[in-house]
Amino acid sequence: LARDGHDVTIYEAGPMAGGMMNFGIPAYRLPRNVLRAEIKRIEDLGVKIILNKKVIDVMTEKSDGDFDAVFIAIGAHIGKKTEIPARDASKILDAVTFLRDVELGNRPNIGRRVAIYGGGNTAMDAARTAKRLGAEEALIIYRRDREHMPAHDFEADEALSEGIKIHWLTTIKDLDETSLTVERMEIVDGRPVPTGELETLEADSVILALGQSTETGFLQNVVGIKFDSDGTVIVNEHMMTGSPGIFAGGDMVPSERTVTIATGHGKKAARNIDAWLANKPFERKPN
Repeated sequence: LARDGHDVTIYEAGPMAGGMMNFGIPAYRLPRNVLRAEIKRIEDLGVKIILNKKVIDVMTEKSDGDFDAVFIAIGAHIGKKTEIPARDASKILDAVTFLRDVELGNRPNIGRRVAIYGGGNTAMDAARTAKRLGAEEALIIYRRDREHMPAHDFEADEALSEGIKIHWLTTIKDLDETSLTVERMEIVDGRPVPTGELETLEADSVILALGQSTETGFLQNVVGIKFDSDGTVIVNEHMMTGSPGIFAGGDMVPSERTVTIATGHGKKAARNIDAWLANKPFERKPN
């Protein structure tokens, strides 16, 4: 948008720019000097970034800032929960908060033995980060088998190569002070089914990596915006919501949640915002 001649301002709720690239991806996977250089390149284009600015009322901010259009790109910062009976709830962390705390320099107290509950890339990141924090044992617990895990296969390979253990076909039933009870599962007709076979594993803490969601409740009162069944915001082929001039992309719309996809959404939205402001249809140039 800046290259197309528009004045652009970014409101960032956090203390640093970069969003989920800062708080959801460990530095060993995305070196921070690379990320900082990318952000500076954007600022050098004239884009203004205002930190610690959480938007509560989109339409008021749009009016007060005299903005002609808005692009909302909220990352999936909220970790999904599950009910695990535990005598000490403080021993249960969510992976998103855990990774964020590590990035901010707040060293979480995870103990020597850590269990990570989930089978996605975030679970692998949390386990590998726990190892880097000094955990003697990081154990991933996942209720399906490797064939059905959402994590990329190479992520599991890298985790295993770093000494992280993975218990496939296992689910957590109970958490005690220094141990947890798990139940073995079996795949029946493609779905995990409990077997009744229980096992006790040693663990000082549990990190939940069961998926993430976006905080879109502040958009509920914006006229025209509609939501999918999972709470994501519905946009049309131009990345615009049902409210004219309000565009959205990234984790908060129905799509695969990756940096690559979110970056593509930003570029696509910019082209469509530029066309919308000029009151003309966006025509994609041939490759």
